[in-house]
Amino acid sequence: MRSSTILPSATSRRLHNLWMLFLIWRERHIKEKTLIILLSLGVGIITGLAAMVLKWLIHTISGMLTSGVSITGANYIYIIYPVVGVLLACWYVRVVVRDNISHGVTRVLYAISQNKSRLKPHNMYTSVIASSVTIGFGGSVGAEGPIVYTGAAIGSNLGQAFRLSPRVLMILVGCGAAAGIAGIFKAPIAGMLFTLEVLMLDLTTVTVMPLLIASITAASVSYIFTGYELEFFFVQSEPFVIGRLPYFIALGIFCGLISLYFTRVMNWMEKFFSHLKIQWKKTLFGGIILSSLVFLFPPLYGEGYGSINSLLNGDPSSIVDSSVFYSDREQTWFIIMYIGLIIALKGFATSATNGAGGVGGTFAPSLYVGCMTGFFFAFLANSIGLCPGGEDPLSVKNFALMGMAGVMSGVMHAPLMGIFLTAEMTGGYALFLPLLIVSTLSYGTVRIFEPYSIYTMRLARQGKLLTHHKDRAVLTLMKMDSVIETDFLSVTPDMNLKNMVDTIAKSSRNLFPVLGKDRKFLGVVVLDDIRNIMFRPDLYRRMYVSRFMSMPPAKLTTSDSMERVMKTFDDTGAWNLPVVDDEGRYVGFVSKSKIFNSYRRVLRHYSED
Repeated sequence: MRSSTILPSATSRRLHNLWMLFLIWRERHIKEKTLIILLSLGVGIITGLAAMVLKWLIHTISGMLTSGVSITGANYIYIIYPVVGVLLACWYVRVVVRDNISHGVTRVLYAISQNKSRLKPHNMYTSVIASSVTIGFGGSVGAEGPIVYTGAAIGSNLGQAFRLSPRVLMILVGCGAAAGIAGIFKAPIAGMLFTLEVLMLDLTTVTVMPLLIASITAASVSYIFTGYELEFFFVQSEPFVIGRLPYFIALGIFCGLISLYFTRVMNWMEKFFSHLKIQWKKTLFGGIILSSLVFLFPPLYGEGYGSINSLLNGDPSSIVDSSVFYSDREQTWFIIMYIGLIIALKGFATSATNGAGGVGGTFAPSLYVGCMTGFFFAFLANSIGLCPGGEDPLSVKNFALMGMAGVMSGVMHAPLMGIFLTAEMTGGYALFLPLLIVSTLSYGTVRIFEPYSIYTMRLARQGKLLTHHKDRAVLTLMKMDSVIETDFLSVTPDMNLKNMVDTIAKSSRNLFPVLGKDRKFLGVVVLDDIRNIMFRPDLYRRMYVSRFMSMPPAKLTTSDSMERVMKTFDDTGAWNLPVVDDEGRYVGFVSKSKIFNSYRRVLRHYSED
């Protein structure tokens, strides 16, 4: 028994030692830039395979469950399947994973800004399993957020295995995220743009090549396994006409407003579920909402890519299949109302899925809502005769395609990614100009009301968001505990001047925090303030710290962001400020010189090119 327990340990140590020898050899013979290129290639291959596994699992589970559904009437199994999927995913996360893996893109952003781009090893596969169950059983979410989380974790853990610095880990995390988007959509340019616009990595000569290699590699893996067909089948039968420019402008603004509505619904529902502290209540309410919506509107089942394909081919009546409203599929005004309700309710279905305990992203839902929005806009305009006399009706197919780019640009605040992703997924490059117009106007419209995307707003509220703003980015990367100095001798209010002078003799500082019971911070003694009395022995027994202590112009707390710390220094003009915890207990001091030195070190480290 003893030898069986020692052997694995000895084998593990032997493998560890061999790996360390390899790392030493690598440092001597392979430059860091070369290693980054090689690792980006590996990240692209592994993430591309992970994307294929995820798509296969979703399609297999969904195909098995829905193979026998009726097209011509209601299917009551839609009430059961989504709840079962959410329950299975919730059980898996709580019992097996024991970690929160929801909001994948937001967690990647948090890892970059607050955790030195380090993600846990289980993140390389847990999101794939949980999201495939959630979506395969009908959860109204997308697989793109989980695959971004998975790819980022693959890049992070590969970099950690090679003992690379946080700066390089950040690049590899971006490579994994880009590879995830490129692999699942066959869209390498969109994958790279996702990393630049959503994850907000800087485009430099160091980052551009690894991002491109990872994206192209993942997309190539996808082509090898699934062939050369595009993600969505789209044939442009109606040409692009510049005379429709006013309609493109109107659609862009409309998409921006829909993006704002979708974002606000998601936020409102997230707050609603956060108030339900008990998990079974979240699952109950989320399951009821999700099952009811999927039963009444079967296009809300899963990712909804089948409905997108139908609208891109100008066939709106098929989206009523398998529902209680099948008999009304030929009525124009019913189709308009039905699509309008789907647009209005998709955000509720997506939020209910995640709120109940399912795992999925908002990437596919934004594409889905965008397609519905563009089709709705053109279909309604044609039905009420908005086109001037003698003009052909608006192309519902083209507008559905433009709507996809528009809503995605607005929801994610990523217009370039929305344009290129839509074009790469569908081959709709002939509509590049209207895609540009709609995406830009949608993004501009939503920015008036909401400065942050659906992914970044949570971190932005906490001051933990890394952006392209170099000063704010460096402050976000800095940590409060790294600039706190604790080598200050403390005094108490009842100490006399003699004890104060003895304390000064032992200290190399000119500041002395005054502490009360339980180390509560009461004030500070500044050496310059008592210099005129500290050499008067006649006052040694009569003068106490409580008489010559003073209050600093401001206090900092350990939970303050570095941006807030710098603002406090600017507002007060102070050179040193005390730091206390949330209960007012003294922690240390922060000085401008310490902050400036740390700022310069972080800036140089993360700006190396």
